[in-house]
Formats: sequence, C-alpha cells, structure tokens
Amino acid sequence: MMKYPNEFVQKVTGAFGNVGKEWLSELDSIVQTYLEKWNLQSVGPVENLSYNYVLKVKGEYGNRAILKLGVPNYDFKNEIRTLQTYDGEGCVQLLKTDSTDGVMLLEHLLPGTMLAGVEERLAIKHFVKVWTDIRRKVEKNANHPTVEDWMQAFDRYLEVYPRNEGLISTEKIQLAKNYAYEITNSSEGIELLHGDLHHENILFSDEYGWIAIDPKGVIGDPYFDFVSFLTNQLIDTFNPKQLLKQRVSLLSEEMQLDNDRLLKAAVAMSMLYACWGLEDNDPNWENSFRCAKWFEELRGLDKLDS
Repeated sequence: MMKYPNEFVQKVTGAFGNVGKEWLSELDSIVQTYLEKWNLQSVGPVENLSYNYVLKVKGEYGNRAILKLGVPNYDFKNEIRTLQTYDGEGCVQLLKTDSTDGVMLLEHLLPGTMLAGVEERLAIKHFVKVWTDIRRKVEKNANHPTVEDWMQAFDRYLEVYPRNEGLISTEKIQLAKNYAYEITNSSEGIELLHGDLHHENILFSDEYGWIAIDPKGVIGDPYFDFVSFLTNQLIDTFNPKQLLKQRVSLLSEEMQLDNDRLLKAAVAMSMLYACWGLEDNDPNWENSFRCAKWFEELRGLDKLDS
C-alpha cells in the first residue's frame, strides 16, 4: 500500500471522519483502476496535497495531464460542474471525469508556476485579470451551493456552543453573520464565484498565461470572492497585519471597490474559514480568526479617516 503524507491523511480524516478513512484505505485501488482505464502512467503526486490526491500522469502518447481524486461527495461533483461551466476559459480544462468514484482528469498547465512569491502589486494585477476572466452569470437551474449555504457553519457553531463557551465568542460570530446578510441582501447581482481563488490556485501556463485551478463553485456577491486571496500567504510574513492592509488598499484601488463593503465581506468570510477550521480539527483555524479581527480593525480605521 502506498504511504501518503501525514498532513494529507490528517486533513482528509479531519474533514471527512470515517468516510475519509475508508476512502484513504481504497485510494490505492482507485488510482490503479483509473490509470488502467484511461491508459495513464503515473509520474508522481504533486507536493502540496490538501484534501484531494493529485497525481501527475502521462497519456499513451506521452501527453501530460493531472489525475485528481477526492472523496466522491457533493463538493467534488460541484467542482466538476463548475469546471464544465468554465469550459477551459480562464480556468484549467477538464478532460475526463467519473463523479461516482470522485475522479477527474485535467490538462497539466506547464510550467505551472504559482502566483506565490510575485511582488504584491503585480500579483494583484494578475489576480484581477484571472478573476475577471472567470466571471460567470449563474446559469438557469445551476446546482451550486450559495454563500448563504456556506454561512450555515455559523449556526452549526452556535448550536455546539449555545452558552458562549466556544473559542470564538457568540458576539463575533453574530457580527460576521450580520455582515454576510448585509452584503448578500444589498447585492447588485449574484454570480458564479470561484470560491477559493488565491496564490496556489492561480498558475502560469506558457500556453495561456495566468489561469485558475481548483474552483469551489459557489453562488454569491462578487465581494465574497476576494477574501481567500487577501488572507493567503500572509500569516508567516514579516508584518502580516501591515501586508493585509496593503493588499486591501491595492485591490480596492485596482478594482475601484467599495472599501467598507470589501472589509465587511472579508470579516464574514475569514470568520467562516475559522469555523470550518474548527469543524475540520485544523490547528491553523486561528490564523483565519486573526485575519477577521484585523479586517474589523481596518474598518474602524477607515471610519476614523472619513
């Protein structure tokens, strides 16, 4: 049996529990089945595994591709639907799929350099272009989750900690809920959002330039779609709070955004990430919580400046 990285195993079991453990026990067999079924040769897994197992492969004519396997649930199937909607425009192309087993074959973007490490002002320009390229109206009868569906994590948290005994106070959870409600109900138009567009999910391709991968596919106000980028590759920097302030300023300037609306959406989404982290037993949940507090502090500074 293949040995998988401990961090990958912990993420899968933390997020999916016994279902994740069962999937991991069958993963070797699933990989071999689809290597044979689709005439593929394994080159090896990618280095930054998260909740899915991602394998570099070669086809029968030496063409390179990516075999991605995940727990075959609603979210994985939703990613397939989202990729089919993008159809290779602004986002990586889906080549083959079997949603029943949680398997997809994707084109391999070469060289596949991540946006991480690019100077901040330039990184934001690349982000904005990719984000703009993948903007989509919501298709009729589209079967995607909504941001409101995602925000139910707040209610789940409050049900677990009804007496304000959790690691996050009821007051802060309620504030995030209120901001999410305000943004959603004042929206000028909901769209299909990527849902997780950050530095590791924007890759450089010699053929296409900068392009998106790994869409979550969620319906909501566009302002919610900026937050994963703002908070990514942040905490371990020299002065993360100052960098966050800089990113907010640069992004608002580049896209002519309503700064207060952006910060409210950012508080809501960062708090959501923190709640998800607690649900998944992720020890890094507090990083998202810190970001939520910093976004709220920036709101206060903006009020003082106005």
